[in-house]
Amino acid sequence: MTSSGTEHTVKAFDTDINELRGMVAEIGGRSEQAIAKAMRALSKHDLELAAEVVEEDKLIDELEKRIDELTIQTIALRAPMADDLRELIATFKISGVVERIGDYAKNIAKRVPVIGSTHRLEPASLLPSMSNVASELVRDALEAFARRDAELALEVSERDQIVDDFYTSIFRSVITFMIENPKNIGEAAHLLFIAKNLERIGDHATNVAEMVYFAARGEPMPERDRGDNPTDFVDEPQDKG
Repeated sequence: MTSSGTEHTVKAFDTDINELRGMVAEIGGRSEQAIAKAMRALSKHDLELAAEVVEEDKLIDELEKRIDELTIQTIALRAPMADDLRELIATFKISGVVERIGDYAKNIAKRVPVIGSTHRLEPASLLPSMSNVASELVRDALEAFARRDAELALEVSERDQIVDDFYTSIFRSVITFMIENPKNIGEAAHLLFIAKNLERIGDHATNVAEMVYFAARGEPMPERDRGDNPTDFVDEPQDKG
């Protein structure tokens, strides 16, 4: 290939990767907004806002499809190698993880209509703070991606423990409440699953951070000791629609 041809390929790849980065930033921003809206809908028992979150998740799904298509096209046409290929694959995988974050926000919104407008459970008061931390992790993970910042990515992974601690505290309190107040098991279960969705959002932010770290350093992020979590068995089927 001539030097001019090589230069053209490099410029074309740069154009593609910049477009992909822009779309990842958009899907990340929409997922962050979805978390905030879902939690606001929950706190205010706003059924209209909850329905809006569910409907807007379709835009996130569409963005992920567009990212998938452009990534495949870029690999086929530009034949990236080494660092470029690693970055491209990381971008592709990160979009999928961020789309799942949007799904978790949607799952929270879907529970708003079936949960009471007054939350009698004391652990429910922890959910807004837990949500704030999880949202910050998502925001910082995406910022690390935008800046190719391995150190910030590592910080995100370490701070995920805060979300885990919130969840463990809520889990134990809700289980105690269920035992003492069997008539309110339904609401307690809904709140527990909302907390689980927030915990999973934190985990997915960490997954993004791990991919950013690998793309930047070319090696896996050092593993952190999460310890034994007695709440790992609590989960729910995730709606991919």
